[in-house]
Amino acid sequence: MAYGMYISAEGALAQQLRLETISNNLANVDTTGFKRDIPLFQARFAEAVDRGLARPDAGTINDVGGGVMVRDNATDFSPGPLKNTGLPLDLALRGRGFFVVRHDGEAMLTRAGNFQQSSDGTLVTGDGDPVLSEDGGPIVLNGPWQIGEDGVFTSADGVQRLAIAEPASLGDLVKVGDNMFRPLAPAGNLAAELRSVAQGMIEGSGTSAVTEMVQMIETTRAYEANVNMIRNHDSMFGTLISRVLRVG
Repeated sequence: MAYGMYISAEGALAQQLRLETISNNLANVDTTGFKRDIPLFQARFAEAVDRGLARPDAGTINDVGGGVMVRDNATDFSPGPLKNTGLPLDLALRGRGFFVVRHDGEAMLTRAGNFQQSSDGTLVTGDGDPVLSEDGGPIVLNGPWQIGEDGVFTSADGVQRLAIAEPASLGDLVKVGDNMFRPLAPAGNLAAELRSVAQGMIEGSGTSAVTEMVQMIETTRAYEANVNMIRNHDSMFGTLISRVLRVG
């Protein structure tokens, strides 16, 4: 493959992957507690280096680079806007921390606080996952109840402290679905003085439709530029081969 065509093809693939990420961000612009993903680009080795035919530090023509690739997606954990719903079971966290829910038998973290009550009074997410207390059990609310800004429920069942956890590093979190995260290391309870729960509110998506649309236009144009380069190389080599055959 011509070297310029190789670099253009890699560039087009990278922009395609970036476009898929942006599209997913846009699709979740109204998802409670959603955190947008950011593609991470990395320079590629030249094709010969990638195939093990040359060393990356050889200083030859094989060491001129091989374009770019999307290495991974990073998650932007910036807090989303708080929206007032007036619903008593809608909860939002001001500042740090995550709610803890049990999903498929695992403790997951989420910023989505659009909770409900099941038929037996258990506090659950919109998907029916139990919301956990600090002792690791589900929170059950029977009869009248109230919640303080510190996330402590008071009801006929006594006092239940809502679990609000924080990982040692946000890099320890792996996204599961649209708005849940699996901690790769144990997440500790958030310090009491940092707990702040807003009742009747939810945290909106961390995606800005305007920002994502601008990036989508930019990515589409970059993709088209790489595809046009592939077409130009193809046309150039087609013309060259035709001339050689005529001479022959």
